[in-house]
Amino acid sequence: MSASSDAPSFGLTGLATMGANLARNVAHHDVPIVVHNRTQAKTDAFMEAHAGEGPLTGSGSLEDFVGKLAAPRTVMAMVKAGPAVDAVIEDLAPLLAPGDTIVDGGNSHFRDTQRRAKALDERGLRFLGVGVSGGEEGALKGPSIMPGGDRSAYEGVEDVLTRIAAQVDGTPCCTYVGADGAGHYVKMVHNGIEYADMQLIAESYDLLRHGAGLEVPQIAETFRRWNEGELESFLIEITARVLEHTDERTGAPLVDVILDAAEQKGTGRWTAQDALELGQPLTAITEAVYARTLSSLRDQRSRGAQTLRGPAAGGGTNGGGAEDLVEDVSHALYASKVVAYAQGFAQMAARADDEGWDIDLGAMATIWRGGCIIRARFLDRIREAYEEDPATPNLLFVEPFTDAVGDAQDAWRRVIARGIELGIPMPAFTSSLAYYDGLRRDRGPASLIQGLRDLFGAHTYRRVDDEGAFHVQWGGDGAEVRTGD
Repeated sequence: MSASSDAPSFGLTGLATMGANLARNVAHHDVPIVVHNRTQAKTDAFMEAHAGEGPLTGSGSLEDFVGKLAAPRTVMAMVKAGPAVDAVIEDLAPLLAPGDTIVDGGNSHFRDTQRRAKALDERGLRFLGVGVSGGEEGALKGPSIMPGGDRSAYEGVEDVLTRIAAQVDGTPCCTYVGADGAGHYVKMVHNGIEYADMQLIAESYDLLRHGAGLEVPQIAETFRRWNEGELESFLIEITARVLEHTDERTGAPLVDVILDAAEQKGTGRWTAQDALELGQPLTAITEAVYARTLSSLRDQRSRGAQTLRGPAAGGGTNGGGAEDLVEDVSHALYASKVVAYAQGFAQMAARADDEGWDIDLGAMATIWRGGCIIRARFLDRIREAYEEDPATPNLLFVEPFTDAVGDAQDAWRRVIARGIELGIPMPAFTSSLAYYDGLRRDRGPASLIQGLRDLFGAHTYRRVDDEGAFHVQWGGDGAEVRTGD
């Protein structure tokens, strides 16, 4: 039985926190929506709690859900990435008609999205892989939305997505990203940048507490002050909130009673793996992934704390007062954040070129200004940079970032040196500076690496003063021979 022509054409299945809040967001914008969940009890509970918030319609079975939607239908699935998405698609597809659209709003791997788009296209159905950032609050009040896939499918749901997205200066934080898996790819890199951002914040906190000797409330106030300047961002803002929170049970700062083992859902790791595949130097994000992995090795770290020696107590000569260190950390944090974003945008450009996606990087900066987790003041500057030169290979080559990072480098180096002296690990800070220093060198030591590769594996090398590939006959007379291109 088909729905009447005035029935809703937009439905959402999967009423966990994110799905439920997105459905409410849609209803709050007076867009009729049919909701469904695999378990009827959750659908009933949702409708009982929220039916009065807008044009919401509950459904029972999946057949009932689809039957209440008018063609052409758009069904958004908000389920856990992986096999659950495939299961929903397999259950939905036979109930839909050619021209209908399935939207995956989870954190799916972009290769899975490409596979699903191709399979559904062969069945006459359209598919969108949509990145949604902002957490549960963003889902309800306005997230950043990154749609990729069939362009005509996006146009069919564009009005809904742009209405529910966060709005900054009257511009919705939603735009079409590109074909097949482009939307989920951009969301993956967004999450990778988020990993680096949080690791840099954690390293800053660590040095302020164990290097500068500040108490947790003082560090909370420091982050609050930083959020009023060039470091203004959602993550800096909520860092202050977390640090100022007191544990009800113990009266201690909450941060002191949270187990220091960071979990991860995979998007940061995927970003690092993709960087290796592309040959992109994604050092800050990769080090953040490694740091989370190391934090999970609680038993080994407990043993290491008892058996591995660190610097002598009170050691180090690169000191200075606590106020000086706080100021230095703010500059080092800003410079390292710029590096993380520069690396992430360079990776998106590389993958877009590899896949043939026409991703507007300036538009990505625009839609990340609101709703999403990594929203920050300097995203406006990134947007302006790509408006001036869409083909810029690296944001570090663009003002004001060139000067800002260059001006911060002395403080950056002092911060890392101080951390090393005190035995405080700072992998994201250190790798970010190493990337900066590597990028600014006209000639580095890789020539030696190529010489070694040629000696043990006859891998050849290229010369600075001639074309073609060469090899030294290391086991013979030591003469150089040209081997071709």
